[in-house]
Amino acid sequence: MTMKEIKIAVLPGDGIGPEIVAQAVKAVDAVAAKFDYKVTYTHAKVGAAAIDEVGNPYPDSTHEVCMAADAVLFGAIGDPRFDNNPEAKVRPEQGLLAMRKKLGLFANLRPVNTFASLLHRSPLRYDLVEGADFICIRELTGGMYFGRPQGRSEDGNTAYDTCVYSREEIERICRLGFEYAAKRRGKLTVVDKANVLATSRLWRETAKAMEKDYPNVEVEYMFVDNVAMKIIQQPRHFDVIVTENMFGDILTDEASVISGSLGMLPSASVGSEVALFEPIHGSYPQAAGKNIANPLGTILSAAMMLRYSFDMAEEADAVEAAVEAVLDAGYRTGDIMQDGCTPVSCSAMGSLVAERV
Repeated sequence: MTMKEIKIAVLPGDGIGPEIVAQAVKAVDAVAAKFDYKVTYTHAKVGAAAIDEVGNPYPDSTHEVCMAADAVLFGAIGDPRFDNNPEAKVRPEQGLLAMRKKLGLFANLRPVNTFASLLHRSPLRYDLVEGADFICIRELTGGMYFGRPQGRSEDGNTAYDTCVYSREEIERICRLGFEYAAKRRGKLTVVDKANVLATSRLWRETAKAMEKDYPNVEVEYMFVDNVAMKIIQQPRHFDVIVTENMFGDILTDEASVISGSLGMLPSASVGSEVALFEPIHGSYPQAAGKNIANPLGTILSAAMMLRYSFDMAEEADAVEAAVEAVLDAGYRTGDIMQDGCTPVSCSAMGSLVAERV
């Protein structure tokens, strides 16, 4: 029998990206050895690393690597050399936008859940966050961030942005929401501001028309301000949240504090070509090369990759269980350190997880 093979494009990126991605690769290798399949990795440059080499934050050569792969594992983008230079013609972050556009990534998925051994780190009360487990699905390519016209008046005293959505764009993202809800606990929350915004009224109208195709999914419609409160007051209320670009940008950052550390949270961006998996945090340049970053968000992103790109639920479960086991054993990177626990480096944390897969 031919051994199953999966092809992964590896884009370490900037800052701590190379260090954390290396730990995720360890976990994937451990799973491959345990479940007997072959992994082929192809590395490529993106962000400041690509600008330094070829002057483009997302070069064609990197895009070709991504398109030839079954999934993309990505670290982080960003470099203070560009942040502090207002005259920079090219910036690393432009690579991320170009990558999303060229790969057709129209949806960002962020799971929000808690680990029993880290509940004390959440800014919310233990009894509120224990058992919280939901996923936010954010539309990535439409809305206020991409709508035109956008700009300033000639005298500079008036500025304007335009929020635009088509029915097709809304159907595409809502379909993803319905499908994820059907695979999870069967509840979908559609978030809008339909009492004020015309685009939100189209969102609600479109989602309602789709309900008949998913009879086993319970759908609720909530205004974005209500959801912002409820995520804090009753995070266990939610299963799958789907919403437009700007609302999703804000709500996912708000929800990310529930776990107690940005370093713990994975994400996925999916679309028409290939899916991309990355931790939600940035490049953390102050920690680059020091072997102190928390790689668990990246390792959990690799678990999402196994689950959603390769339909390897058992393998994904093994990685997630290994992360939980390492935390339960008291191993901690600096960002989640607590009294009585054992401090470990980024690379040591990666090895500890791989050993437990």
